[in-house]
Amino acid sequence: MAIGVVVCLMVVQELAVRRAQAVSESSYDELETFANVLTIVQKNYVEPVSTKQLINGAITGMLASLDPHSAYLTPDLYKDLQIETRGSFGGLGIEITIKNGVLTVVSPIEDTPAYKAGIKPNDQIIKIDSNFTKDMTLTDAVKAMRGPKGSKINLTLHREGVPELFTVPLYRDVIKIKSVKSKQLPSGYDYVRVSTFQEHTDDDVESALKKFEKDHHGKIKGLVLDLRDDPGGLLNQAVHVADDFLDGGMIVYTEGRLESQKQKYLSHKKDDFADYPMVVLVNGGSASASEIVAGALQDHRRAAILGTQTFGKGSVQTILPLDDKSALRLTTARYFTPNGRSIQAVGITPDVVVEEPKITPAAMEIPGEIDEDTIRESDLPHHFTNGKGGKQPGAKPASEHKDGGKSHTLPLSQAKPAKDVQLDRAVELLKHWKSYQEQLAKSENLAAK
Repeated sequence: MAIGVVVCLMVVQELAVRRAQAVSESSYDELETFANVLTIVQKNYVEPVSTKQLINGAITGMLASLDPHSAYLTPDLYKDLQIETRGSFGGLGIEITIKNGVLTVVSPIEDTPAYKAGIKPNDQIIKIDSNFTKDMTLTDAVKAMRGPKGSKINLTLHREGVPELFTVPLYRDVIKIKSVKSKQLPSGYDYVRVSTFQEHTDDDVESALKKFEKDHHGKIKGLVLDLRDDPGGLLNQAVHVADDFLDGGMIVYTEGRLESQKQKYLSHKKDDFADYPMVVLVNGGSASASEIVAGALQDHRRAAILGTQTFGKGSVQTILPLDDKSALRLTTARYFTPNGRSIQAVGITPDVVVEEPKITPAAMEIPGEIDEDTIRESDLPHHFTNGKGGKQPGAKPASEHKDGGKSHTLPLSQAKPAKDVQLDRAVELLKHWKSYQEQLAKSENLAAK
């Protein structure tokens, strides 16, 4: 079997040479080392292990060493990804990452079991049922949390400010994400919330805008676009949504090593464009596609960006299908705002900074002080910089926990402040839009002198 593996690897090497037309001698040496290690493992490991298992493990480790967003997708995970982008999948509804070796929550998705159970950003997932998550890959964690509707799962969590581990029981559900919600605000302004960018998000945004125009006899007084805790999604949907609010010009462009990875996405000129006042809400959970929209509207001065610094994921992942129905999710380019800003590991800085109020321990029914620090791209292991020498935010230390800490079941609630101060401030900004524009122009003139 070992000889067959070596022969197989030699064939792969030869194919790679033909495709790339230039492979250094060191590549052959490294592949020979890999083949030798694989042979030794198969011959000496305490139990028999298949070649496929070892190769899959090697591929997974190779991609995980590149950056936090590149990954090997098994056929099942690739199928799940395709389902997710259509807005329906089975599970808990939770965005996760690995921070300093610990499986950590980025944000729960609205109206899902995780959200309703009170799971919060920055919670550390210590165990999934009886399995510790230490050294568990994101792929394995996602697989463990997926399951049939109605099946029970227990997540053991550590939260900053809570002295003991606690267990949250959840029941899996079919996660059907309605990515767009809209309403009219009491002040006569309109509100659109985009929770994720999936298929048909742009259609839903356009439908909401058309309804607003009809309700207001053809004219929107002012709009709040809420992208808080929006983890991103499909690039083309971000481009379409940004296009809805722009009258020509650049939306975003990408740069990679290959010419095919250098793309420009432009807005269309419109005969009936309405330049009504607009505020975009963002926070540390706004990432990727939501940052594309916020960055484009900010650079074109189409909207005021209000809230806190965004996540800082300025990279493009390309899905590359493989012959066995698996796929690679590979980071292939950086994206740039119209003014040439790469926000990778930096994020979008709001025009108007408004911090979210901290939730008190009493509201959470948990003793101790609650730390609302947000995970950002610059906190993740193997993240790369924006390539422009931009200042990177300092990484926050990981929360500590004791492996032998006592675990107890704790009822949680998705506690929120009584008032949404960021939304209230956005409405105030719309009410005084002319004054804001005048102050902005004065500031730009002073900066130019």
